[in-house]
Amino acid sequence: TGCQLISVASGLQSGRTVLVSGAAGAVGRCAVYMAKVSGAHVIAGVRRFQLDQADSIGADETIALDDPAAFATIPQVDIVANTLRGRTATDLLAKVKDGGTFASVTGEPNGAKDYPNVRVVPFRSKQDRAGIAFIADAVNSGKVTIPIGRREELENAGPAQAAFTKGGMGKVLLIP
Repeated sequence: TGCQLISVASGLQSGRTVLVSGAAGAVGRCAVYMAKVSGAHVIAGVRRFQLDQADSIGADETIALDDPAAFATIPQVDIVANTLRGRTATDLLAKVKDGGTFASVTGEPNGAKDYPNVRVVPFRSKQDRAGIAFIADAVNSGKVTIPIGRREELENAGPAQAAFTKGGMGKVLLIP
């Protein structure tokens, strides 16, 4: 999903500046990686408590989106690759340059009509075997780190899925 958010939805060209919101999550980290290998300058938007993960995200810069003073310093960017909902997504619309793109896996944010010079692209990914292989290779080579919230034996897949569905944890890794 993160790779396709960049390669399909955003229309990224090398040399552009991309802000990836929710960059500490798995989708965000994949979007950061795809933007970097595509030649972009990447700003990782995270929450304050995630700033210590900045080195493992792989962006050129990291900024706390939930810090009003830091948010105010975000420059105008060519593309926002958004993985967040709510007020932060709406506020990020103002950070996109005229003629830029706000590509989002969470749909069109409130207030999008107030930015007629920003191309808003609600995006839903599709199964992509090559994209999955691309990210798997990046993970295996240590170029991308996916945060794992819980490790479970394969035989416990049902309860692990139930816990994951309730939320509040990262990815679940099933171990054979």
